Amino acid sequence: MQRMKARQTPQNGRCLRKLISAKIYVTLKPTVNDPEGITVQNGLHSLGFDMVDSVRFGKYIEVNLSTSDANEASKQVEEMCKKLLSNPIIEQYSFELDAPSN
Repeated sequence: MQRMKARQTPQNGRCLRKLISAKIYVTLKPTVNDPEGITVQNGLHSLGFDMVDSVRFGKYIEVNLSTSDANEASKQVEEMCKKLLSNPIIEQYSFELDAPSN
């Protein structure tokens, strides 16, 4: 899912430059046990939140990219996720881009 929005930031204190912001979500694959999620679920139940069926934990990461090219940004974020931000053995990821509109 890609949502586009204009964002500007100071570049070298002189002029404004449009950026693309990536919002990245990394979660455990459904088949991977999530002990942190189980602990939180049990805590919620002990607090009286009996409707909670399950809890899964993950990571939320924001990355700002110095480009206005959404296709290039998408390729870069995909590579970041594959190479560093997620463990492909046990995790899955998705991301949204907030990009300047042309």
